[in-house]
This record gives sequence, structure tokens and C-alpha cells, in this order.
Amino acid sequence: MDDKLLSILKNQVFKSLGCTEPAAVAMAVARAREILGGKVESLEVRVNTNILKNAMNVGIPYTDEKGLLMACAIAMVKGSSSDKLEVLNNVDEDTLDLAKSIISQNKIKIDVDFDKKFFYIEIDAYYKNNFSKVIVKENHKNICYESLNGHVIKNENDLSDKINLRDEILNFTISDLINFSRNIDIKALDFIKEGIDINLRLANIGATQNLGIGMSRVYMSDIGDVYKKAKALTVSASEARMSGYPLPVMSSAGSGNHGLVAIVPLAVIGEELGKPYEEIIRAITLSHLITIYVKAHIGTLNPICGCSVASGVGLSAGLTMLNGGNDSQIKSSINNTLAGVSGMFCDGAKTGCAYKLSISVTAAIEASNLAISGVSIPSDNGILGNSPEKSIENLKSVTSKGMKDVDKEILEIMLSKLYY
Repeated sequence: MDDKLLSILKNQVFKSLGCTEPAAVAMAVARAREILGGKVESLEVRVNTNILKNAMNVGIPYTDEKGLLMACAIAMVKGSSSDKLEVLNNVDEDTLDLAKSIISQNKIKIDVDFDKKFFYIEIDAYYKNNFSKVIVKENHKNICYESLNGHVIKNENDLSDKINLRDEILNFTISDLINFSRNIDIKALDFIKEGIDINLRLANIGATQNLGIGMSRVYMSDIGDVYKKAKALTVSASEARMSGYPLPVMSSAGSGNHGLVAIVPLAVIGEELGKPYEEIIRAITLSHLITIYVKAHIGTLNPICGCSVASGVGLSAGLTMLNGGNDSQIKSSINNTLAGVSGMFCDGAKTGCAYKLSISVTAAIEASNLAISGVSIPSDNGILGNSPEKSIENLKSVTSKGMKDVDKEILEIMLSKLYY
């Protein structure tokens, strides 16, 4: 059990630069360019609804620009697909000028495929008489298909029954995740420390620089207790990230903002309360695992805000563990969080997400406090089940069946205001 959960954890906790959706598209474009020998004249991009929704209005690192067009244009000029979700790194002025020229000449066509209900990116790149195709499917880093002039180089696209490593977490119970987090050899969790360092670095920059629209300034002006400080620093990190500040974050379950919620509050609260560092590491480990567990149920991208129902739930569980809660109280904190924030929908990645992270952190803290105080919202309330596993299954039903048209409606509203 330990080896499998550790493999899942390492697979789902990784560094990313900028918002993960434009980064994933840029990675695919970079790979298409590499297949063509390093030059691209024009580009056709097809993505599913959620990717376009999350890529339209986020800042692109090293630029003052937003959106998917700029991410694609930069990757047409430079960047290595081997950098994965850090592909948009070290963008210089010459690259930015060339990218702007590509956009002005309408060299990039972006279409949305409303029928694709899963994570999907398809790139067709052209140079003279040559063309390449790259497909990314199911998760941000999974390049499953490559071809040059119609000749297949790589094809894992037909393996529809291939089990995603992340989804193997569904073979475990919440009790298994708690037990792993409490007992795994602490030396095996060194990479969790790296995530703390990376995410706090961005949080501190966001707290001291005038980035975004000013949310960090407001939150940092009121840090009268440890919980307000934790929330303020999480907001600061997210606002900096969504604005395109050129520092990576440690993500969780495919999302940088999930990583901020899963890590920053626990690191700040643990330090301020004088908790042993090992206990902080173990609490963050549980926070990641619960986040991954929820996302394995509801999918990589979906109509609801994962920072509330995934990483917010993970944070509440980790905080309960950190504050000495037993297994039953940890499970109650999960249900309590879902009882409060399960209805928050996702209307795309943007600077305003920092406020949603604030709400998620607040809900997680209060849900944990209720659980430790002996309060557990009963299973006859709303979508809650008689176990956290059942509650999460019910959440999946709501998002996959009851909200199947929500993303399309949200995207149409966004498209009426913005371009890619």
C-alpha cells in the first residue's frame, strides 16, 4: 500500500509555472514544433470546454499578457516540451516580440470542442509542406499521440481502458490515506518540504509586492491571528500566480491553486503554533492525498471549484490531523467542508480565484474546528453520505450528471466578453 500511494503522491505533486491549462497547451505546441524540426508557420488548436475556460484570462509568466493565444505564440517560438508545465520559462523580449507578431498575423486558430467531456488538447502545426499533430489527453502532462506528415510517431490514444495512476487512489479508503500519512517513513516525504519552500516563496512575494488587483494588500492588512495570516498568504500566492508572476508553484492533482490551498495554510499555521516539522509534513501529505482522491472522483477539470471541494477538503483533513484530531474527526471535517462549499462553481482561472481560495481556506478551517469540537453535520443533510467516501461519490454524481451543461453556459458568457 505504501509504495502505491507514494507513487501516486509523487505523480500528482509537481511544479508548474503559471496556470496549468495554458502551460499544458504550450507544452503540446512546443512538442509539435520540435517534431517539425523547430519551426512553425501556423497553428490550429482544439481544446475541450474546461481548458479554454481556464486559459482565457490568466496572466502569462514573463509578460504583461493574458490568455491562450499568447501561451501558444510563445511556444511556437521557443520552449522545450521536456520542461512539461514549466515550459513558459525565461521568456525574453525578442521572444515576446515574435509572439506578438504571430498573433497580429492571425497565425493561430483556436477552436473549442464542446463534445469532449474530458481533458483534451489537440495541436496541428504547419511549416512549409510539413505538418505535425500532438494530442494531450486525460491529464496535463500526458502527450498520448504524435505524428509527422500523417506518420504516427507515438500512439497511446486508443488505450481508453488504460488506468490513470491518479485514479488508482480510488482503490483506497480515507482510512488508508490517513494511516499512510501518519506512518509512512518521513524520509520518503522530502519532496513535500520542497513544495512548502516553493509555495511560501511565492506567497511572501505576493504579500510584499503590488501584484494583481490589490486583494493581497487588503488581506495582509488584517492578520491578527494565525488563521487570518494563513488565509492572507494563500490569497497573496494565488493573486501573484494568476497575474503571471514568473515563479513556479508546487501543484496538487494538476492544479497550482490546489497546491497553494493544500500546502500554504498548513505550513503557516503549523509554524505559528510551534508544531513539530514532521507533523506539518504529515498533515500536508494527507491534504494532498485527499485532494487527489476527490479529483480522481470528479475529474481533472469540472464545473465546480476544485479549490473548495478538493483542496479545501484536503486542507480541512490535514488541519484536523495537525491539531490532534482522531480519524473520526478527520472524516467529519471532510463532510463538514463538503456541506458548506460543494455548490461553488468554477468560472475559469483568473485573478479573482484568489478570493475563492480565501473562501475555501475559511471553510476548511471552520469545518475542522467544528469536527474537533465534536460537531459533525449529519448525513441526512443535502448530498452528504454516511461516510466521506459516499459524500464524494454523491458530489461526483451532481457534477457529472446534474451540471453537465454548466461549463458550456459559463464559457459562452465568458466568450461574449473576452477573446482567447
